[in-house]
Amino acid sequence: MRFLTPLRRLSDWVNQAAIVLCVACVLVMLGISFTAFTYKLFTGSSLSWTYSLARLFLPWIGFLSMTISLRYGEHVAMTLLVRTLPRALLKLAAALCLGVIALFGALLLWYGWGYFESARQVYMVSDQIQVSAKFTAVVLPLSGAIILLHLVQGFALLEHFLDDETIIEELIDAGDGEKRS
Repeated sequence: MRFLTPLRRLSDWVNQAAIVLCVACVLVMLGISFTAFTYKLFTGSSLSWTYSLARLFLPWIGFLSMTISLRYGEHVAMTLLVRTLPRALLKLAAALCLGVIALFGALLLWYGWGYFESARQVYMVSDQIQVSAKFTAVVLPLSGAIILLHLVQGFALLEHFLDDETIIEELIDAGDGEKRS
């Protein structure tokens, strides 16, 4: 499957871009919060717009970090249950897990796009600062698309599903030699 190699490289590149964007959002939030703190420290009064502006970055941080954790296999897993499964059920569980992830990504893309298109509100951060709701809404379909793109990594997404040291295929091979009583 030679067509998967460029898609996997694209998935890696998109993941790196998501990391950079997520870090940038955190730094911007911290910068806004530090500005508010410094202003209050020196003047004794508060800036009205800092809290409202800073919280607009939370959806970006949350949804992008979700795609990053998926790419590195750092999602919730039921390790003990999966370790007790025979080979056929282990493959089925892994495939079902990828299927559920695909469904979630597709729903996020589909409904997120509808939400983005219908977002007409304007967040009144202050009298001078107005931010369209599309700024926060666009992260939903974007995250869904990234999740679907990461699925080209296949079982590599589930490396940490079982153990930090063992990938699924190694566990399947090791399970073939075991005798259960």
